[in-house]
Amino acid sequence: MKLLLDTNAMLWIAAGDPSVSGRVRTSLETAEQVIFSVASLWEIAIKVSLKKLAPIPELASRFQANGALRLGIEDRHLEILPGLPFLHRDPFDRLLIAQAKADNLTVVTADKMFSRYGIPVLDLRD
Repeated sequence: MKLLLDTNAMLWIAAGDPSVSGRVRTSLETAEQVIFSVASLWEIAIKVSLKKLAPIPELASRFQANGALRLGIEDRHLEILPGLPFLHRDPFDRLLIAQAKADNLTVVTADKMFSRYGIPVLDLRD
């Protein structure tokens, strides 16, 4: 299974949040690939600039050091965006959903809305 981390998953995992379920921890350890999107890094950077989040030094490097792959925003992702229903208005989440659809990824998230798009989801708390 290839896992795409939602922004909240990246933040919870990086912080060592105890809310991350044992099932998710096991899935992360046994996944074929763990992936994080540049869209999540962009969202985090905006939240830091708005003072809604403290800076997280070397976040991407820390995930990559643990074997995670950084996923850029590609044409194949952008081509899916216009066809997504407006169930979720967050542009970063919509891009992650498009990436998951385009690349057949399971999204690790605490956001219940993701599953409404017909993509596989692994809930951070289950």
